[in-house]
Amino acid sequence: MSQKLVCNCNGTMPLDSKALGMPIHTSLCRQEVGLAMKAMNGDEALIIACTQESALFAELAEQSEKALVAPLRFVNIREIAGWTQEAKTSGPKIAALLALADMPEAEPVPVVNYESQGRLLVIGPGGQALPWAEKLSSSLDVSVLCTEPGALPIARNFPIYTGAVTKLDGYLGHFTVDWDLQNPIDPEMCTRCGACVEVCPEGAIDDAFQIDLDKCKSHRACVTACAGIGAIAFDRVDRKRSSEFDVIMDLRVKPQMRMSQTPQGYFAPGQDPLEQAMVANELLGLVGEFEKPKYFAYDQKVCAHGRNGKVGCNACIDACSTGAISSLFKNGQGTVEVNPNLCMGCGACATVCPSGAMRYNYPSVAHQGKEIKLLANVYGAESAKLKQAVTPSLLLHTLTAGTQLIDSLGRSAHLRPKQFDGLPSFVLPYGIEHIASTGLDLWLGALAYGFGEVILLLTGDEDPSYSAALEEQCALGNAILAAYGFDGRIALIQLDSTGDLQRASSAMAKLRQRGPLPAICSPASFGLGDQKRETIEAVLEHLQKQAKTPLPAEGVALPKSSFLGGLKINQDTCTLCMSCVGSCPEGALLDNLDEPKLSFIEKQCVQCGICVQTCPEQALVLAPRLLTVEQRKQKVEINETKPFHCISCGKVFGTSKMIDLMLIKLGAHSAFSGEALERLKMCSDCRVVDMVNKE
Repeated sequence: MSQKLVCNCNGTMPLDSKALGMPIHTSLCRQEVGLAMKAMNGDEALIIACTQESALFAELAEQSEKALVAPLRFVNIREIAGWTQEAKTSGPKIAALLALADMPEAEPVPVVNYESQGRLLVIGPGGQALPWAEKLSSSLDVSVLCTEPGALPIARNFPIYTGAVTKLDGYLGHFTVDWDLQNPIDPEMCTRCGACVEVCPEGAIDDAFQIDLDKCKSHRACVTACAGIGAIAFDRVDRKRSSEFDVIMDLRVKPQMRMSQTPQGYFAPGQDPLEQAMVANELLGLVGEFEKPKYFAYDQKVCAHGRNGKVGCNACIDACSTGAISSLFKNGQGTVEVNPNLCMGCGACATVCPSGAMRYNYPSVAHQGKEIKLLANVYGAESAKLKQAVTPSLLLHTLTAGTQLIDSLGRSAHLRPKQFDGLPSFVLPYGIEHIASTGLDLWLGALAYGFGEVILLLTGDEDPSYSAALEEQCALGNAILAAYGFDGRIALIQLDSTGDLQRASSAMAKLRQRGPLPAICSPASFGLGDQKRETIEAVLEHLQKQAKTPLPAEGVALPKSSFLGGLKINQDTCTLCMSCVGSCPEGALLDNLDEPKLSFIEKQCVQCGICVQTCPEQALVLAPRLLTVEQRKQKVEINETKPFHCISCGKVFGTSKMIDLMLIKLGAHSAFSGEALERLKMCSDCRVVDMVNKE
């Protein structure tokens, strides 16, 4: 346990010291600062309930007489709980937030390394790109690619290229840029002597040393004047150029990379001089070695991307907006490949992955599960002490953007209570690295732990693909809840930006007017695991035991996006060739070594659809649905037929349906006319013997 210092800033919050079980300070950063310094010299880890003065307390910690037992930790109770319209009833929330701050930090994850030597390429119109190159060339190894002509500097202090970008990809320390040299003058060879300018009769060449082809009348006097250098060629064949750089400053109106989260080292400030200046300042610090967390973990063994040359699940590739995930097929087996340097940690790949092959790891679901379980338990216990039967709601938000918005909303609710509503007392915010990084395993787990609802707060800076994926997963989650007879308890709040306080206020006001929702079940005791399917199975079993309505024997249909479901088979067209068994990446389809039977275990199926694509008879159709946990665990025979025995030696070599189909398809062929048709009823060995004997 850690020592906690709670500051009621100048007495502006109605905090109850007795209810919280700890002393309340009113000027911890001013008159009572000595108490903070004394605590820093103690033998316990320290948590300070004040984020506004975190810089001051951190500085005091550095000046303390002895090293801290553990790094300082801060928790905001003011804007989140104390400065709202329901501050007087926020005791359970404050207790839960303080308990969360006392939780052990997540285990460290592997890191991804970058190395930059400061090789900067400035792309854009010469009039903008060249001045910035001049400013930055003293600190960085600068090159310029002018997409529009601009007056070239007198001194050749850095390389200058011209042309149109055809390809730009990579990341910090490893960008590759391809472009086409479109003008007859190659600036890499040009000495800027001005001879071409002097002889051009149309004045088509100026101090940009690029030919205005609209003015040029093809006199070619410039070519003659430049003969000794050879920088001008109207009939140049090789126009392709390519080079590598560490960082990119793209000043074009329409930049090359338009995804919401661009790779590390790529900046597109547009035409705004202030934005350009801020980027230029940031570029100066991008020299050296850098690292970031490796956000994901990938288990190829359970990936359902592809088998036997067929593509099945593409969910992670479709959800990734940074292009970090690509398809990889080798010997017919499909997997995905993630470039950790391009991954920006949104986690949408793990959210939509049906098998759990892609797992978000910063932090893990297991760690997040422990934290939200603690929030629910502490809130429930403190609420019970006050004899209040209140169930909390869980508000998930992106850590940086969401915290900024919630803090601003709390301050506005405190200063202008008639215009803005802060978070209701029953709403517990929980910050995560990115809002797209959590999925149904955590959401349904939170409901199983006793939260009345799960709300996802989107602050407007998310890529559209992330929003679409979250909406789809929310709909699936609510469909699962509906199958058990519960109301929809997973919702989205979509804002335009972190400054969209009015809409956020309206959403909080609606929640306050509606009041807290009751829990849908008694709190679960199990922990959430890193294996997505196992976690969801545990949650489904818990919900099923307390369902309002039992699931029918045939199950309940789920949306097409479901990763839960079964198969429908046309037994008349299925020949039991077992190609579906060989293609199933999860082992949901099984054959029988002794007799032609096809079995299916629904729990294993992830609805990837590879079996449907593989089936030569098109006898299979996906059936997204929810069966009982017991039904989903059972191995069910979905088709069987009689074995076919070789008419010569009696050995089993196929099924009756397969041979009948072969007789129909090949019976009209000349090679199997007459008595030869009987060979189709023989095994391969006997067929050869029969052909030799007849010949």
